Parts: sequence; C-alpha cells; structure tokens
Amino acid sequence: MSTVSRRPALTPRQLTRTDERLSFVYLERCTVHRDANAITAQDAEGTTHIPSATIGTLLLGPGTRVTHQAMSVLGETGAAVCWVGERGVRYYASGRALSRSSALMEAQARQWANPRSRLAVARAMYRMRFPDEDPAGLTRHELLGREGRRVKDCYRAEAARTGVSWRGRRYVPGDFTRGDSVNQAVTAAAQCMYGIAHAVVTSLGCSPALGFVHSGHELSFVLDIADLYKTEIGIPVAFDVAAQDEEDVGSRTRRALRDRINETSLLNRCVDDIKRLLLPETADSSAPGGDRDVVTLQSDHGHQVASGVNYDGPDEDYGDELW
Repeated sequence: MSTVSRRPALTPRQLTRTDERLSFVYLERCTVHRDANAITAQDAEGTTHIPSATIGTLLLGPGTRVTHQAMSVLGETGAAVCWVGERGVRYYASGRALSRSSALMEAQARQWANPRSRLAVARAMYRMRFPDEDPAGLTRHELLGREGRRVKDCYRAEAARTGVSWRGRRYVPGDFTRGDSVNQAVTAAAQCMYGIAHAVVTSLGCSPALGFVHSGHELSFVLDIADLYKTEIGIPVAFDVAAQDEEDVGSRTRRALRDRINETSLLNRCVDDIKRLLLPETADSSAPGGDRDVVTLQSDHGHQVASGVNYDGPDEDYGDELW
C-alpha cells in the first residue's frame, strides 16, 4: 500500500462536482480518521465510513477529534471543513475552500474596489430581497431607508399573521435573555443565518470581509449574504416559534430553521446567488470550466498568459510545473 505522501493529488476532473455532493455532513463526539479514500467516524456505537469525495462541507461539532490523515484526504477531494457549535449552529473556523479557482474572489475584489460597481451589487442584493421593487437609480442612503422600512413592515406583518405581540426590535449584545421571546427567536435565527452564510462564503473562496452593504467588519460580506434571506426565511421562522411557546425559544428556533433550510435547499440557492452577484455571466453552476485548476500569469492591459513559460525568449518552456 502506498503511503499518504506518495499518493498523487486528485485533479478537478477526478473530483465529484459540488452540485452532486452532500451539502454537508455533521459529526459530533467522535474521532475522525482515514481509511483509503474515505473518512471514518468512530464513537461508542462503532465506526462509520463516509466517502470523502461525496462531501461538500464537513461540519465538526463538539467532542470531535480529527487526525492529520483525515484532513489530508478531505483536502485532496476538495471537501471544506468547518468547526461549528452543537448541531451546526455557530461557526468557529474553517479549512480550505471547495473551489480551486480564484475567479469568485477576484470578481468580488473588482466589484468591491469600484464605487459604482459596489453600489450596483448593493442594488442587485436589494432586488433579490424585494423583487417587487426596482432600486435602479437609488443612492446608498435611499437603499438603506427602503430596506429599513421593508424590514419593519415584515415584522409587523409576521406579528399580525402569528398573533405575537411586537413592540420593536430589542437586542442587547452579549445578553440573549434581555429580550422577550420573539426577540430571542429573531436573534437566534439571525445567528444561524450568519453561520450558514459564513460557511458558504468561505467554501466558495470569497472574502468574508469585502461587503457591499455592510462595511468595516471582518464578516461584512457574510452579513450581506445572510440578509438576503432575512425577511423570507429568518424572521417568519422566528415568529412561528415564538407563537408556539415562550420556553426554550433559542434551541427551538435553531431546529425549526434547520428544517426550513433543508426544505428550501437554501445552501444550493446561496451558492447560486453569490455567483449571480459576483459573476453574473457565469452564474450557471453547471457551466464547464467553472472551477478550473489553472494558474496563469498577469500581463499588461488585463491580459492573462500561460504559466510555466519563460517569457525572456520564445523557446523556453518549463512545462506545467510551477517550480
């Protein structure tokens, strides 16, 4: 049997496509190890084998231990790894991105660096959230004002629908219990949505910090993406939970949101929305070459030239190796 160090790295053509993988696998209170090209999860009940190439994102919950060889095969097969809280609620850290291409990151940087395109993306985000309105021509201040009004309208509508008393958004950072039951539910839903958005943003290789609506924080883009689904998913689920019972609101909100996310295939939708915002011309995830394992060199006037070539003379070609 060959050692790990002698096994050849897999190419993108050998890897399972993102849309054919399990969106995520959650493990807790077990030891994650490697057996050939699978990972194993061992706990008191036995050992479970999971083909690593079928995993989109591996979520490591409390009580997990992972070996070096397990991380090696996950990296070879392109699986993202995230360290999360119980039942995947909070996001703490992550490993490599699923994508080998820097296309989305570069597109995000280009869109963010130009004030006009940054505003255009902010308008596109507003249009995704409220398709019945056309934000063309709106300034940033006008966008913020309209967004705030639509969110207030959503709170009032959900309160009327569920019969929950609503006195306005009340949240004290670091003190979850200070709010009433519905505010606690809204806070729990928001935290879950931030974790989901963070996992998707990092798995695609985007920068969590380069936001188009939010700014000045390491998670600005994560907050942007999470807000896309606030009035459609997060707030309605929170009011539904608060209308049922005032006890154990936080955990019940997280479970209800988990079920809604599965029902709506939110992870797949989130991937498509990010691609549509940053690279609208290649938003179709099934398009060939969307995650090419290609390294090029930057030349003048925005041109990209092949790597592995010595450009001092016409006959110097060093092949495909980087070094």
